[in-house]
Amino acid sequence: MKRQFIFALAMLVGIGIGALGVEALYAQVKPPIYMIAINDVTDAEGYVREYTPPAAASIAAHGGVTIARGFGTIIDGSLPGERAIVVRWDSLEQLRAWRDSPEYMAARKLGDKYAKFNIIAVDAVKQ
Repeated sequence: MKRQFIFALAMLVGIGIGALGVEALYAQVKPPIYMIAINDVTDAEGYVREYTPPAAASIAAHGGVTIARGFGTIIDGSLPGERAIVVRWDSLEQLRAWRDSPEYMAARKLGDKYAKFNIIAVDAVKQ
């Protein structure tokens, strides 16, 4: 009888420790950061030809995932530009590392000839 009690107690303790471990790991997962850029393009041909390819490559190289891009449809209010992009990043630090990277800085130097950039970061909502 004592042996069965010890076995049952050990199982309950093991289940409890496992549940706490899973909960602790789940709590450490941070929601991603979304970068939203709304660009006021003054020269569409130059923007698409010179800026977009190296900028997109630098985003991918630094772990960003492009969620949406193209012309925005205004639902309410007004925007400072017409071209929009939404990129998912794992963290604000990852986004800033991309923004300060030599690859993006070179692309941005090209892009500044063709557009005015408006970029914000927004925290995702925990699901």
